[in-house]
Amino acid sequence: MEVVTDPATFVAPRAGTAVTIGAYDGVHKGHQFVIGRLCRMAADGGLAPVVLTFDRHPASVVRPESAPKLLTDLDQKLEVLGATGVEHAVILHFDQARSQEEPEQFVREVLVDALRARVVVVGEDFHFGRRRRGNVELLREMGGSLGFEVAHVPLLPGISSTAIRALLAAGDVTGAAELLGRPHEVRGVVERGDQRGRALGYPTANVAVPADVLLPKPGIYAGWYGDGQPAAISVGRRPTFHDGGAPVVLEAYLLDFDGDLYGQQARVSFATRLRDEERYDSVEELLAQMARDVEHTRAALGSVKAG
Repeated sequence: MEVVTDPATFVAPRAGTAVTIGAYDGVHKGHQFVIGRLCRMAADGGLAPVVLTFDRHPASVVRPESAPKLLTDLDQKLEVLGATGVEHAVILHFDQARSQEEPEQFVREVLVDALRARVVVVGEDFHFGRRRRGNVELLREMGGSLGFEVAHVPLLPGISSTAIRALLAAGDVTGAAELLGRPHEVRGVVERGDQRGRALGYPTANVAVPADVLLPKPGIYAGWYGDGQPAAISVGRRPTFHDGGAPVVLEAYLLDFDGDLYGQQARVSFATRLRDEERYDSVEELLAQMARDVEHTRAALGSVKAG
């Protein structure tokens, strides 16, 4: 998949493009349904399929105080988009000026002039431009005079980025994976922690996940590190050793692994939730529970495939 970081530099094919527009956070099954429709219409019309997305979630600019945590960072989103079969991803820089842009200007300058859109495919709840004034009706009205067709795709019931965030906030990583079409994955650099896990006989990879990326509810999970390495994963404040004010951290204990991961760009995905985070009165109690967590992880992953 070709990735272009500015619509103005996109070289549109002579026949034109079929374009879909959106944040596409998570690239979940609902998004994949829209992109599937896009690719079919592009093939039927001899057009190049294009996903026009943003370099950040628009809500982080429009309403930063209530912007949602991300299901996928930009690099991860582009990877998943590439697996859908779409040929081009065009990234639009979203800032305050862009949020105040009139929808008619966006249609003319971006969709028509830069991307040479002949077909525009959007979900039925699509809105864009200043005060969210742009919608399917406005697109159809402008398409009639500017030479593009508009297809709106009904939403798949119950599947949305908001619904997935709610499931992850409740710790239901299995339910979230069902809507995503793959396990929820987070990424970050492996940093040096307090070395306590190594001293206890359970060395962990402390993964520094960016603050704007959504972690599931604190607890213990079975999942994978990298390309399918089984891992027991802790998300939480480590209450046995810290008070309630400690930051939430992600630690992954890789089963049957011995190596140095410091500085590595890590990928951690969640298969199933094992239990809540708990505080133990002694290190011995904690170690006994960690041993049980490892066995429960082996059992859980024996029946679940990595994404």
